[in-house]
Amino acid sequence: MGMAARSDVGANATAGLTAFADTLRERQLFERGAPLTIARAPGRLDVMGGIADYSGSLMLERPIAEATWAAVQRLDRPVLEVVSLGRPPYTIPLETLVPAGAPVSYAEARRMFAESDRQWAAYIVGVFVVLARERGMPLSAGARVVIASQVPEGKGVSSSAAVETATMHAAASAFAMSLQPRDVALLCQTAENRVAGAPCGVMDQMTCVFGDEHALLALLCQPAELQPPVPIPGDIELWGLDSGERHAVGGSDYGAVRAGAFMGLRILSEHMSVPTSYLANVSPEEFEKSLVRHLPPEMSGDEFLDRYGRTADTVTTVQRGRRYQVRAPTAHPIYERRRAETFRRLLPESGRDARRQLGELMYESHASYGHCGLGSTGTDRLVALVRAQGPDAGLYGARITGGGSGGTVAVIGRREAAHAIAGIVDAYEQQTGYRPYVFAGSSPGVMAFGARSITL
Repeated sequence: MGMAARSDVGANATAGLTAFADTLRERQLFERGAPLTIARAPGRLDVMGGIADYSGSLMLERPIAEATWAAVQRLDRPVLEVVSLGRPPYTIPLETLVPAGAPVSYAEARRMFAESDRQWAAYIVGVFVVLARERGMPLSAGARVVIASQVPEGKGVSSSAAVETATMHAAASAFAMSLQPRDVALLCQTAENRVAGAPCGVMDQMTCVFGDEHALLALLCQPAELQPPVPIPGDIELWGLDSGERHAVGGSDYGAVRAGAFMGLRILSEHMSVPTSYLANVSPEEFEKSLVRHLPPEMSGDEFLDRYGRTADTVTTVQRGRRYQVRAPTAHPIYERRRAETFRRLLPESGRDARRQLGELMYESHASYGHCGLGSTGTDRLVALVRAQGPDAGLYGARITGGGSGGTVAVIGRREAAHAIAGIVDAYEQQTGYRPYVFAGSSPGVMAFGARSITL
């Protein structure tokens, strides 16, 4: 599959493989004596970039220690059986996915999983639909897929992308399909966009595939250009603090903000000195000098459609009868790319001023999410607690992550500041009654771990 495993995948990942295989064996989840393929994908902590991915920004992402495991075994029965530990199993006949010998359309596949009780299965079955449509997977033989995930759902740490990328790598390996690593990420994004119906960018899937536990993944989303990884200095640590407020990329706020950004791109396309398909390519200087005045703070869908027609986005649509923020969602990726590039430049520096600037860049990014309407009470509270502790306690900055509207806050600080993080967890619990989960540490991505074939 073009994705050989490295030897330095980490003791935790190796131990996790043993534990997962033991679970499969003890629960008799696969047919004995027949080979099965196992893959592993971590979640991710969005350090800088976030929602600017669909506008072409630089992303700085860290894979987390928590991961999803996927095992796939081919069957001689014409069904796709899906078992996600902790949920009722789901089975779908292959003839439903390949009616009359041709793969089902994305629109029809999306309708299959519209009901809430089966929506979770879209992220797994959708991988097979995409492989059939985009890579000619015949789906003439059935398969059983078993998923076990330690990546918490609804925390904004890419639980869905971890499921997708682990499933696709295991499935492609089991069916002897050759996929390049970058294609795994892009095809999984297609599954999430077109089958699961979540309008995500590609940073989540790319981090799950290419993540390095010793560095930040640097990704220029135009559409998915890997840049040299950014080593994390030995005295610096990154944590994720869960606010307890559920995050969902498929939520209306995220989709509306994304639509607003593409509305802004369409409006500005008539005034740019150099046309571009990505808002992140617009400099803050040009934006302030000659472009921002052309953007209304908000606009009705009717007015936009009557004046400009549709946007260039293939994932969201502007709807009549609805109002959209335009100026803030348009400005965010323009400034976020500058913030991410400055963060990358400053991270290797050890001076006190450089570290403080790293924190301020995160605070600015967090505030920009709020201007777009993607903040939340809990994440604001966590960021305020970090700011109150400050550099004297070893904490430099924090920001909301991923799609916003709840989820997890990323924190940067000195490695020995774990006691300050513990104090924030205690304070948040006292104020809200909810004790945040702390994401600490990292682990390898799909490419580093590879696919393992075993027989139970």
